[in-house]
Amino acid sequence: MGFNLGIIGLPNVGKSTIFNALCNAAAEMANYPFCTIEPNKGVVPVPDDRLGDIGAVLKKDNPIPTRIEFIDVAGLVKGASKGEGLGNQFLGHIRTVDALVHVVRLFHDENVAHLTGDVDPVRDVEIVKTELMLSDLEILQRVQKKQEKLAVSGDSEANRRREVIERCVDHLDGGNLLKTLALLEDERSLICELGLVSAKPVLYCANIDEGAQGSADVQRLREYALNESSDVLTITGKLEEEISELSEEEKEEFLKELGIGKSGLKRLIGASYRLLDLITYYTSATELQAWTLKRGENVLRAAGQIHTDFERGFIRADVYSSDDLLREGSEAHVREKGKLRSEGRDYIVQDGDVIKFHFNV
Repeated sequence: MGFNLGIIGLPNVGKSTIFNALCNAAAEMANYPFCTIEPNKGVVPVPDDRLGDIGAVLKKDNPIPTRIEFIDVAGLVKGASKGEGLGNQFLGHIRTVDALVHVVRLFHDENVAHLTGDVDPVRDVEIVKTELMLSDLEILQRVQKKQEKLAVSGDSEANRRREVIERCVDHLDGGNLLKTLALLEDERSLICELGLVSAKPVLYCANIDEGAQGSADVQRLREYALNESSDVLTITGKLEEEISELSEEEKEEFLKELGIGKSGLKRLIGASYRLLDLITYYTSATELQAWTLKRGENVLRAAGQIHTDFERGFIRADVYSSDDLLREGSEAHVREKGKLRSEGRDYIVQDGDVIKFHFNV
């Protein structure tokens, strides 16, 4: 799996509509809250024009793209952190995702009930944001008591964890998301271990009326997101769902007629890559396959993503740039030009690298 995104928001904001558009799935939709009880999950290939070009040069048929998983959970309501609307259950489904896509209702439709009365993106975002923070606060306070007991017995690690938790609790009490708290790498590992949702990166997805990309409501949401270093993507959910049902040829023609250029899926994945600072690398020892990695990670980490044996028995990696491959026209020419390198475990993988791992378990 490349990475996964949790789709959250209030009820009746169009989450399942957007999920269907993204995954071409058939998630249940209805004009009432909590239509989605069990989370809908969908895995889709990441669009990658470069993968096809590499496959053509290496003569590899049916290259395998990296993938992204979407998890659509039921709408969160005020009081979700205390179990309203089965909120705790739904929050539990998103504790392991890499990032959150927060769908915000900016469309107007009298036939779809609005839980909070009218369109107000900032108010609606604040409701969900508060529930995420309260849920994390409850977890932290529970863990805090446990660590305090261990610290009294002389456990130095428990004392360190207790200090980190206290900082997190104070930060949340101040009305701040944990993702805005400056933490060291080992401290952030503790946050990940606890599955704290307010620490996750957030991409706001504005579900808008057709042609309303520049509306005042969209601008208000953009200004709000900017203050917390988040981004806003606008999608017309119903339109995207209709587009997703077309063939690839029809889809391309329809998008061109509408002047959209890229589908919501492509734009969302692009925004997610930027949000999580991800890159793509490739392996071609047998079949050509794309993989996703955090920017700045070393080749040992890349090896472990493919198989633990690759990481455990790592010897070296043969690496060249896909740009060099496409420029030179063959792997043999890349080697002749001295552009294929042998790298050790500390090599930092670059976007577009083609890697062959050598290992011995």
